Formats: sequence, C-alpha cells, structure tokens
Amino acid sequence: MTRPIVALVGRPNVGKSTLFNRLAGERLAVVDERPGTTRDRIVAEAEWNGVAFDVVDTGGLDPNLSRRAGTLSTDSAEYLDDIRRQAEAACREAEAVVFLVDVVDGVTPADLEVAEFLRHLRRDGRPALFLVVNKCDTPARRQQAMEFYALGLGDPIPISALHGTGIGDLLDAVTAGLPRVPAEDDPSIRIAIVGRPNVGKSSLLNRLLGEERVIVSPLPGTTRDAVDTRLTFHGTPITLIDTAGLRRRGRIVPGVEQYSVLRTLRAVERSQVVLLMVDGADGLTAQDAHIGGLVVEKKRPVVLLVNKWDLVEKDEHTMDEFLRRIQAEMAFLEFAPVLFVSALTGQRTGQVLPMALRVQEESVRRVPTSQLNRVLQEALDHHPPPARAGRPLRLLFIAQTRTAPPTFEVQVNDPRLVHFSYARYLENALRRRFGFLGTPIELRFVARPAR
Repeated sequence: MTRPIVALVGRPNVGKSTLFNRLAGERLAVVDERPGTTRDRIVAEAEWNGVAFDVVDTGGLDPNLSRRAGTLSTDSAEYLDDIRRQAEAACREAEAVVFLVDVVDGVTPADLEVAEFLRHLRRDGRPALFLVVNKCDTPARRQQAMEFYALGLGDPIPISALHGTGIGDLLDAVTAGLPRVPAEDDPSIRIAIVGRPNVGKSSLLNRLLGEERVIVSPLPGTTRDAVDTRLTFHGTPITLIDTAGLRRRGRIVPGVEQYSVLRTLRAVERSQVVLLMVDGADGLTAQDAHIGGLVVEKKRPVVLLVNKWDLVEKDEHTMDEFLRRIQAEMAFLEFAPVLFVSALTGQRTGQVLPMALRVQEESVRRVPTSQLNRVLQEALDHHPPPARAGRPLRLLFIAQTRTAPPTFEVQVNDPRLVHFSYARYLENALRRRFGFLGTPIELRFVARPAR
C-alpha cells in the first residue's frame, strides 16, 4: 500500500506553496508574489506523529482567472484550464484535501466557487476536507478567521504558513483520519516497467503476457495510469506494473500528464524490481539517465532493457559499444544487468522475467557476519584505507542490518575519515564476493560504541 495523499488546493496566491514547503521541511516549491506561479504539482514525503503521507502542491483553483489573465505570471494564462484539471485530479486521488484561504482577503467569490466544487467532489465523506485560513499571525486575524464559516465547510483552522503558527494543530487534525501504511501483504513480486515515452513499455507488457492486456500506440504518452496485471511465472506470482512515460520536468504538460508522472513515481516506490527501458534505436538520452537516477535514489533493484534492438544496424562490435556507452553515461547503474531485446519481435524477451526474479532474490539476500568480516579483512589487506589529515582510518567490524536493499553497518574509529572512493572500493569488494546483481547496496559507517 502506498502512502496516503494530502492535496493542498485553493485559489492562487493564498500561500499553498509556502505551506507545502513548511510541511515538506525544505524549500521545494517556487514562491512568488504573482498569482499563477505554481503550475506543476509537486510531491514530497511528510510524516507527523508516526503517520507517513505524501503532500501534493497544486496550481491555483480560480474559476475567474481567465478574466484577469493580465495579472498572471507571463506564461501561465495559457495553462489555466490545465492547472484547474491538475488540481481536480489531485483532489480526486487524495485521502485528505487542505483548502487554503487568505484571512487578509476575506471570503471571496472564487473561494465560494472552489468550496462548491469541493462539496460536489466528495463522495461518502472522501476525501476528508479541512478548511485552513492562512496568514493568521496576529490575535485579530485569528478572530477574523471565523468569518470563513460562511463557506459551509466546518470549523476553520487558523494558521500562518510563513511563521509556522498552528501547523501542529493542522497536522494533528489531518493525520488523525489518515490510514496507517501497513507492511505490504501482496505475495506477488511487483515489477514496474518504466522509461521515457514511446520506448515500448506497453508492447513489452503485452509480449510478456502473450495477449493484448493494455493499449499499444505509437503515440508517446498513451498510458496515463499505472496498470497492474497479475500473472504466474513458473509457479511464482508476479504483478506487472505498466506506467506512463517519464519526461524531463520542463517538458511535462500540466494536467493529466503531470499527474501520470506522480503515479509513475509511486509505482516505482511500491515495486520490488524495476525494468528500466531505453530505446536502442534512439540511443541513450539525458532523460534515460534521469529516470535511472530516480530508480537508484529509491533504492530499487533494476534490470536495464535496451528495446528495439531489431531496428539497430549491427556488427560484431555494436553491443559492446552500447554497453560501454551505458557504463560511461549511466555509471551509477553499473551493477544492473543489461538485456538487448525487441518487444515487437520477442527477441530475448524470454529472459526478462527470469532476470527480474533473479535480481529480486539478490535484493533480499542475507550474508553471514563471519563471511562479511573475512571479506572486510581481505579488502584491508589488499588496499589499506588512506589516512586523512594525518589520522588513520580503522575499520573494525561489519554486519548486515537489513535487506531490500542490502544494508551493511561498518564500525570505524571515526566516520568522518571515510572517503567516498574507499567506500566504493568496499562496495565493489562485497559485490565481487557476494554478487548482489541488479540491486543497490548501502554502506553505513558508524563510530564504534564506547566501552
């Protein structure tokens, strides 16, 4: 189960992005005095009182903006309808909606229309709706917040997103009704197929299934939602997740496509293995590297699939040259196995699921502590760690603390003495001995506890 969504909505310039940054704990959204600055919805992980959730910033909902387009930032007017659809999509997917209004402006006609939209949106009490009055940074303004009872959405919650006043009360109210995310009880292996638009993800899914379970189109962006499909492969239950193509952020059109990116990111997050597809005919692109970096950031096992290999003019060196390019441009995926396939003809697609299952097994592998420490000692004997600032680094003990991803805790005399190059050297030593094909591993250097 993925984390519940909390969507921030309201007309432009009421402080949604400021509140988003406050909840996210960092400055992620662009804040500007001009209405219409936020076009792309932004997502961040948040937690309060042990409840994890995704907070989603949206563009402004204002039915009357088109009549005042001259007040918008230079290029937002053309996106008004898309901004509205984008915010509406977020509301429909959310477990909770925070409707933000501005105490300085008071109740406006646009607030009344947004409130009416939210009332019609709710079905059986979902999503939960919270009326939040921003900029209440004085006692007088907190008293003014009471006039928002006129919206008919229950008790107003006064806050100041800029100063943090009332944020705790707001989060208490919002998280009280959010579902706790339980441990995943799906017995199947969840495999997400990701990549930029039109690399052949849906074609691969159909090839693996042997039937037309999803629409295949030559037009980029056909798949809008993540689609789960169950199958059994040699007795192993599998869930294949086909996703919308990921584009560079600057090329994402606000609205439906932008929300498909959110769903793709969530699909990666709930997967156990990622099949990252690139277009062999087009060659590697910066966006392929961006998506690969996202997968590694989420610490998901990955198999790299070079699709459309049937369209590539080849000689005996072509495959090796492509592999060298991958190693040069996507070095952070050097642990990932690479398959050259054609979803259209079926070339090598029979190797995809066996490789994905093998990678998943590697991600949950646990190594005995005694074997780990033997490898550590061999690595130290072969290449002792260099001193830093005249102080020697001593590596004392290693143990595996978790799987998926495999995580190792290394006790040292001072973690500040560990250079990233030596950490990489130790990672490579572990991979040479134990494999961990296709899965990222994590090394954590900690000071040895005082005795």
